[in-house]
Amino acid sequence: MKRLYRDRDNRWLGGVAAGMAQYLGVDVTVARLCWALSIFVFGPLAPLAYLAAWAIIPPEPKVS
Repeated sequence: MKRLYRDRDNRWLGGVAAGMAQYLGVDVTVARLCWALSIFVFGPLAPLAYLAAWAIIPPEPKVS
């Protein structure tokens, strides 16, 4: 089963966009652009959604 995690290695802020890109199978740049463009579409709700996703989505498990 495929799970959504925040990416530990390829992150800028919290790893939310990188984790979503990995989950959806798209380039991380596309995911980051979508988050950036959502600021213009949804206004102040976009950063709040990012913070909520950062709080809800667990970090990627460490590989030992």
